[in-house]
Amino acid sequence: MLEDTSLRMTKQRQVILEELRAVTSHPTADDMYDMVRRRLPNVSLGTVYRNLEILAESGVVQKIDIGGTKKRFDGNVDLHHHLRCTLCGRVDDAHIDTGVDLEAIAAMNTDYTILRHRLEFIGICPGCRPKQ
Repeated sequence: MLEDTSLRMTKQRQVILEELRAVTSHPTADDMYDMVRRRLPNVSLGTVYRNLEILAESGVVQKIDIGGTKKRFDGNVDLHHHLRCTLCGRVDDAHIDTGVDLEAIAAMNTDYTILRHRLEFIGICPGCRPKQ
């Protein structure tokens, strides 16, 4: 995907992208820093933060920025929905097909030009359920 943008391919950016696309856990920038350091021990936290933001702004990765929680990142930029645990903050992909074109419905019912949408389900993950 990075080759489809005007972004310059740097070693750090490539490793960040590879590490993010290798997981489905929606890591935070701090998590990504720990992951990238295994391959690039001298990388700085600032470099990881900056490059994640650049990759997100360019559409190469998805930033999941939910109010009141840490930003998380997703290597899958295809339209899909998420589940978020209110207790631990875990984020997972919601593998559902709504069968409804929400963007078209929103465009027909508002004066907005719809660019995209996000749908998030909020609940308690399997790991936190027993603690409840």
